[in-house]
Amino acid sequence: MISVASCPTTSIRKFCWTIRSRPFDQDGIGELIKFGTERGRITKPNLKVGICGEHGGDPESVKFCHRIGMNYVSCSPFRVPIARLAAAQAAIESPRKVTGKK
Repeated sequence: MISVASCPTTSIRKFCWTIRSRPFDQDGIGELIKFGTERGRITKPNLKVGICGEHGGDPESVKFCHRIGMNYVSCSPFRVPIARLAAAQAAIESPRKVTGKK
């Protein structure tokens, strides 16, 4: 999870706050997340990747995370029903290939 306090400089702190405080732009921040996920799995193919915080309960973010192959989303308890519905819709809209490996 990105913590604003852990960001080293003011400009990066503003960036971290932006990520933390509202749904991310899928064309901008989303590309960075996708890039990091793909690159991480080149090095470690079974890398578990997820997102947590308010983004984990945002329906569009949940669907985006499913499309790029994230393993999980995590959110606050009151957003769980919305996240579960969005995850089910994402699985129906773009099913993943089953490889048979765990």
